[in-house]
Amino acid sequence: MLHPQQFEINEAWIAFRLNNKAIRTEQDGDLNCIALMDAASCFLLASELISATSDEPTGIQFRRLLENAKSHKQQLPKTLFIAREDPAEMATRVATDLDIEVVRVPGNELLIFIGEARQAFAERF
Repeated sequence: MLHPQQFEINEAWIAFRLNNKAIRTEQDGDLNCIALMDAASCFLLASELISATSDEPTGIQFRRLLENAKSHKQQLPKTLFIAREDPAEMATRVATDLDIEVVRVPGNELLIFIGEARQAFAERF
């Protein structure tokens, strides 16, 4: 089982959908919020809104998400965790191109990291 204490800051990030239900907007329609979190600190590094009709971010959207997250420490992680259940073909391709190892794990193993962020997001939106 994964735990934040296993990691150093910026060693590993987690890519995940922050919202449980689509966010309704008048202007842009239904959206999902994709986020990147540092595994050691559970700090939310960056987020990107994507159309809820898309299974996952486009390559451009995911690259922008990584660049925004990189701005905190001026480096990318060695490892990116993504839930096995989440579509992540494009995210995997972009991360691999940037020499980031992508590790697919059962989603329930990521809850210790992302659970509180999801709960706070649900309460706010």
